[in-house]
Amino acid sequence: MQTIAPFPFVSVTGGAFERGRQYGKQAADRIRKSADMYGRTLENLGYSAASRDKLILSFAKSIGEFGAHYLDEMHGIAEGSGVPFADIVMINARTEVLAKARAEKVPGVDEEGGDGCTGALILPERSATGRLIHGQNWDWRADCVETGVVLRVHNDDGPDFLTFVEAGGLARSGLNSAGVSITANYLESSRDFESLGVPLSLLRRSALEQSVFANALKIVATTPKSCSNNVMLGMAEGFGIDLECAPDEHFPIYPGDDQLIVHANHWVSPVARSKLVDTGCENSPDSHYRDWRVRKLLNQSGLIGREELKQALFDSFGTPFAVCRPPRPGTRHSTTATVAMVVMEPALGEMDVAPLPALNRTFTRYSLTADPVRLDDQNSNHPAGRA
Repeated sequence: MQTIAPFPFVSVTGGAFERGRQYGKQAADRIRKSADMYGRTLENLGYSAASRDKLILSFAKSIGEFGAHYLDEMHGIAEGSGVPFADIVMINARTEVLAKARAEKVPGVDEEGGDGCTGALILPERSATGRLIHGQNWDWRADCVETGVVLRVHNDDGPDFLTFVEAGGLARSGLNSAGVSITANYLESSRDFESLGVPLSLLRRSALEQSVFANALKIVATTPKSCSNNVMLGMAEGFGIDLECAPDEHFPIYPGDDQLIVHANHWVSPVARSKLVDTGCENSPDSHYRDWRVRKLLNQSGLIGREELKQALFDSFGTPFAVCRPPRPGTRHSTTATVAMVVMEPALGEMDVAPLPALNRTFTRYSLTADPVRLDDQNSNHPAGRA
């Protein structure tokens, strides 16, 4: 096992523009890398400068209609980092950009793949601490180990929050001081891009700004989207739910008798499967056994703590298309991997994150109230499960 440098910690406060400016200054190098990476992707997919600007402008318009303060924050990020505003919008809408290209059958886009991701939520009845535990592996481009950051926002208007995110983005996986936690997984359906909606990263951000869980749930369930997505929401008081979201409809999945929710990248709800076509299976056929593996491994334990969840998410069954993916060559000289493992305990405001977990078992604990702490390499002598 290697020891890989932890993701940088960025802590900001103040109003939207000022928070963005602080964020941009602290993470400028990584924001530039994010912008360069996705800018090259658009070029490789054949977008001209004019078509690129038109696409980004359309997403900026939908973001502004959803919340003008998000554009203010993006302008602040642009000023602080020295990266053009349009590139900051592109980073925040990159899921939609790539998914739209895939829906339009743009040559080469399938070589980019989708966010893999395997997520899990443990209710207090199964938790070793008696508190809800929520975690995820994020599978994407291995280069993103150089662009990820953990962002903490001390909010002037709403709860503080902590999020693991690509530099320049407003949110991805995270938790807030009101006890709301969120992760998301890639899904595709036959309804994608029938209309333009709010970029998914903004829905996650808005959910983390809510002081009441029901409002976070409403935002995820009812906000119009451009493309499908799976969102898992946790509530520190002891509730969790998974929402399989088409652009115009959501399908809830509740914890089973084992008090767990596990989800990968295929549609599970029988109602959803009767109403739409899952168009993403060809890009992630391993999804069908990844969620099965995590549930199986978790159910080998009676009570489940953060370490048991980490061990399940380290699973190497089916490598390289495993729950925990080592870096592997893709096409167009790209490399994909499980970029990060994120395990959260929202009642404590804590998030443990390990970069490239197939190669590195060292976590850093980030907190809403304390400085980051590097954890001992507790799992280095325990191989990934193959039960």
